[in-house]
Amino acid sequence: YERVAGALLGTAVGDALGLPREGLSPRRAERLFGPDLQHAFFFGRGFVSDDTEHTCMVAQALLAAPAAPADPATPADPDRFARSLAWRFRGWLLGLPAGIGFATLRALLKLWLGFPPTRSGVYSAGNGPAMRAAILGAALGPDFTVLTAHVRAATRITHTDPRAEEGALIVALAAHHAATHGGRLPDPAGFLASLLADHVRTPELREALHAVSEVLASSGDPAELAQRLSLERGVSGYVVHSVPAALFCWLRTPHDFRAALTAIVRMGGDADTTGAILGGIAGAGVGPAGIPREWREGIAEFPRSLSWLERLAERLALPPGDPERRPLPLAWPLIPLRNLAFLAVVLFHGFRRLLPPY
Repeated sequence: YERVAGALLGTAVGDALGLPREGLSPRRAERLFGPDLQHAFFFGRGFVSDDTEHTCMVAQALLAAPAAPADPATPADPDRFARSLAWRFRGWLLGLPAGIGFATLRALLKLWLGFPPTRSGVYSAGNGPAMRAAILGAALGPDFTVLTAHVRAATRITHTDPRAEEGALIVALAAHHAATHGGRLPDPAGFLASLLADHVRTPELREALHAVSEVLASSGDPAELAQRLSLERGVSGYVVHSVPAALFCWLRTPHDFRAALTAIVRMGGDADTTGAILGGIAGAGVGPAGIPREWREGIAEFPRSLSWLERLAERLALPPGDPERRPLPLAWPLIPLRNLAFLAVVLFHGFRRLLPPY
């Protein structure tokens, strides 16, 4: 329960804290919101975006896809998981979400046109699959074959570029590694070396992870990594940028959720997604108690409230075969109303950014 709840709550907290700063350069974000990280989306409260919503749908699909009775120790079947996730994505699109990536939108439209989840993805290296992958690493345990199959299914339903799948796998493995070591990593360099040796094949991701390793070894800070990866104006939504940046900030202070999340959000750019990625990884390591209380209690969200997330974690933590290990009901009629309120606040932030300080 600790690692699953930590991953879910950490994703929500990172998403909500990064959301007001999304798309801003580090300098402009600090001018608008100050150096300290606090909820600033709506009168000092936070909302979550698609990063958390996708993570919740992945968790629900795991609960809806138990393994065959012949293999009771396996928590979920990847094919049933993919079909369940596909229907949840279709329903999510009907709720008129205020924010959705172009690649994901195209993939979900293909699902509605009748394409199966194995053929609905589009060729894109966006960070959509990575933002929803931490819960897989926290929930599926040490079976690498099972984890890889679920990461592949969750990725290819929207993104077919190998870099998107490798980025999602890195996030899932990092979350599992964090959960295994309780937020205190004995050998960060060794973890990076294992990723490069066994799991990363695409040249761009390998080059970015080498930069992460070198900056960590020299005790560099996020600004140095940003310079190495040409991200001085913020981290982009490209998985080759977002995942290494989040990984670096987590590996610098894996035991300190506040410091790690502050570092990645202050890097700017796609701050809600990089915050969600890091929050899911770091939260799996430190658990709910390691996430600052004011950050958790500052989220004013519905119907996916924090108490709903905690109940979802309770179900996901049950052993395979338990009759209570099934999807958690959600008040779907409230979602369009919630999304309209969310859109209104987003538009307010858009107008606010036209005004000083610059």
